[in-house]
Amino acid sequence: MPVEFLGIATTSDASETTERTTASFDKDYLLRIVRAHEDNDWTRVLFAYGSSGPEPSVLASYVAAHLDTVELLLAHRPNVSYPTFAAKSFATLDQLSQGRLSVHFITGGNDHEQQREGDTLTKDERYARTQEYIQIVKKAWTSAEPFDHEGTYYQLADFVAEIKPYEGRVPTISFGGSSAAAFQVGAAEADIYAVWGEPLASTSEQIETVHAAAAAAGRVTPPRIHAAFRPIIAPTEALAWEKADQVLGRIEARKAAAGGSISRRHPLTKPENAGSQRLLEIAARGDRHDSVLWTAPAKATGGAGNSNALVGTPEQVAEALLAYYDLGVRIISARGYDLLHDAADFGRYVIPLVREGVAQRDAELARESSDEADAERRAAAHSALARQDAIAAAAEAVA
Repeated sequence: MPVEFLGIATTSDASETTERTTASFDKDYLLRIVRAHEDNDWTRVLFAYGSSGPEPSVLASYVAAHLDTVELLLAHRPNVSYPTFAAKSFATLDQLSQGRLSVHFITGGNDHEQQREGDTLTKDERYARTQEYIQIVKKAWTSAEPFDHEGTYYQLADFVAEIKPYEGRVPTISFGGSSAAAFQVGAAEADIYAVWGEPLASTSEQIETVHAAAAAAGRVTPPRIHAAFRPIIAPTEALAWEKADQVLGRIEARKAAAGGSISRRHPLTKPENAGSQRLLEIAARGDRHDSVLWTAPAKATGGAGNSNALVGTPEQVAEALLAYYDLGVRIISARGYDLLHDAADFGRYVIPLVREGVAQRDAELARESSDEADAERRAAAHSALARQDAIAAAAEAVA
């Protein structure tokens, strides 16, 4: 099975460890960082969404006009537009990019952040609205005939979109969350289900939950699984951990300079979203898990988004990622702390090793499948010979 890699598209070089050295909105930096992904064999980049940030679909359009192969994952919150408008916007961007668009639907795990743009629904209401929204978007993409919709959150009559996605395709839909409501909606509607990087055992539990929810929704094929990490790599294990200590020190320094906060959107303690709560619970059990998973950054940032790190040499990090692949993870999100250079390094030194490991696994499965087929053919031939011998023996007995 193929493995895919997701990076980040952003208009400045600021991160949890680094004050920006670019302009707050630097379109040249945007192209540089996306090109670093395109040139180093990443599959796609994410255009994230925040209430105060630039509009991601416009950024994705700009990148699509300048770069030719990297795929575009557009984060979208259903509260900011009507679903018919969104469906047309997505289809237009998919046409402009010649089929390179995927959409990541964000329900929103923080009431305050949602209210900044006028969204006053409860969390459960937001998930119900997201499901209705996705269903309308899908229908707008695929329906050749006008349709009506009378739902809890949206009502429309006689709608048909003349603009469809590129060459009749349906863009991939991804979704994330760790609450019961998230699993129910995402497993029913999404092509890809995204989780944050956790220890192997708890990741396996989440995958099982997604698969069970998909089966309960009547799906034969469950969503593919996407897991997100922060890679910290160096030529030796000792240097990687030295680098990790520096990362943590810079996070703490930035928190102190900002009066003890790391993000305007995310509290350091008692986050509302289930995913961050899980990260903090795991971090409370220890800083290091499995071979190279490091939870100290999650603890330092209050479990803010993708915050668990993989620390080690490229070989160690690649082996760790292959362990997640063996669990069923098929999309790997990896965002470093030095956004531009880490994207290039991960692409040069880790992605080839992971792809090689996946190819080896595929070859082994092919050999096993071939051996099984040969064994079945031999068994069938043996059975046929046995039947012929039995028939001949019966004929002799009659004679």
